[in-house]
Amino acid sequence: MSRAELLASRVPRYTSYPTAPHFHAGVNASTYESWLRQLPAGLPLSLYVHIPFCDTLCWFCGCHTKVVNSYSPVASYLELVRSELSRVSAITRHGHPVTHIHFGGGSPTLLKSEDFADIAAQIRRDFPVTRDAEFAIEIDPRRLSDAMIAALGKAGVNRASIGVQDIDPVVQRAVNRIQPFETTKAVIEKLRAVGIDNLNVDIMYGLPRQTVLHVAKTIEAMISLKPNRLAVFGYAHVPHLKRHMALIDANALPSTEERIAQFGQAQRALVAAGYVPIGLDHFALRQDQMAIAALNGALNRNFQGYTTDAAPALIGVGASAISSLPQGYAQNESGVPRYRELIKASKLPTAKGVALTAEDRVRRRVIERLMCSLKVDLAVIARESGLAPDHFSRELAALGEVEKAGFVVIDGWKLSVPPGERSAVRLVAAIFDEYLDRTAARHALAV
Repeated sequence: MSRAELLASRVPRYTSYPTAPHFHAGVNASTYESWLRQLPAGLPLSLYVHIPFCDTLCWFCGCHTKVVNSYSPVASYLELVRSELSRVSAITRHGHPVTHIHFGGGSPTLLKSEDFADIAAQIRRDFPVTRDAEFAIEIDPRRLSDAMIAALGKAGVNRASIGVQDIDPVVQRAVNRIQPFETTKAVIEKLRAVGIDNLNVDIMYGLPRQTVLHVAKTIEAMISLKPNRLAVFGYAHVPHLKRHMALIDANALPSTEERIAQFGQAQRALVAAGYVPIGLDHFALRQDQMAIAALNGALNRNFQGYTTDAAPALIGVGASAISSLPQGYAQNESGVPRYRELIKASKLPTAKGVALTAEDRVRRRVIERLMCSLKVDLAVIARESGLAPDHFSRELAALGEVEKAGFVVIDGWKLSVPPGERSAVRLVAAIFDEYLDRTAARHALAV
C-alpha cells in the first residue's frame, strides 16, 4: 500500500484493547459483580460518571448522548446513577481508595448546581476518596452558570476539560456549535477564580469548511488562555454509526492531505509555545503532570484518553459507561430506558464486555506503549510475559509497508514512531490487533 492508502485506512483509537466493538454479551452483570468482588483489598479505584444529555446537538459528536428540552429526564436519570453508585459501593467495600473521579458526557455541566453538589457529596460518602484525588469534569462553556462554577469549586473539582473545537464562526455553523471565543475566555477566568486552574482544552481538525488557517487561529487563541493541556482530535466522519453526522456536508470535509497539514500546523504552533507533544494528539506544558508522566514512561490511556491516572481499576457508572478491571472490560446498557429498567430491578446494568486472555494482555501492553510513548521494545515485553523473543515475528514482518511509508523505524525488536508522524501511530498499533477487521468501516481515518 502507498503512503496515501495507508493514511486512508480506518483503524481504532485504542482507548482499550480489545476495542469496544468486540465486547459481547458473554460478560454480563453476574460476571461484572464477581470481578468487583475479586478486587484485592486496598486496590486503588478510578471512578467515571457518565451524563448522556446535552441541550443542543453538535453534529461532530461521537459520544453516547441525547438532546433534552427539559430537565426532568436529567433529574430522573440522576436518581438511577445514585442507585448504581450505592450498589457498586456496597459490593466494593474493601477499603478501595478512589484516586480519580471524572464526570463525562454528554454535558455534565447541564446538571443543576445543587444536583451536582449532591452527587459529588454522595461519592465522597460511598467511597473513600483520597485527599489528593484528581476530580475532573468535561465542560460545555456555552451555558455554564455562575452557580454551577461555584458548585464545582466547592465540590473539590480540580481539573476541567473545556470543549472548543474551532473559534471560526463558519466552521462552528458547519457543525452546529456556536461558541464565541469570548464565552470560552470568560468561563476559563471564572474557573480559575474558584481555584480550578488545571485546565484542558479540546480542539479538532478535519472539520467541515476548516482550513489550516482556521486551525492556526484557533491554536493561537487557545495559547493566549494558557491552559495546562490541549487535545487536538481528528474529526471522525462516521454517519453510518452516528446518524446525526449525516447533517454535515461531506463535500466540505478536508482531504487527507489537508488534515495532515492541519495537525502539523497545530503541532508546530504548540511546540513553539512551550507545549510538549504527548502520544497521538495531546500537548502539555513541560511542568504539567502529564508531560512529566510521558517523560518518565508512566503515561496511561483509558476511555477518557491520555491520563496520569494509575489506578488498576476504573469503575464506570451511568448509561453506556465502561469499566476497566484487571479481569477485563464491562459496559453498561447504552440506552437510558433499559438502563433504568435494570437499576429499578436492583440489578447491575451490565450489557456486554470482554474477559482478557493472556494474549490480550500482552498485546494491550504493546499497543498502549506505542500509543503513549511512540515506541516499544517487543523483546522486553515478550520476555516479561514469559514468551519467546520472536513472539511478534509475524507482526514485525507485517510492518514492512508501514516502515517503507516512514511511519515506523524498526531496530531489531525495537519500534519507534518518528515524532513528526505521531498522528499515524494508530497504523502501527493496528498491526498488533488480532481482532481488527480491516474490511469494516466502523473506525476513524488513520490520521
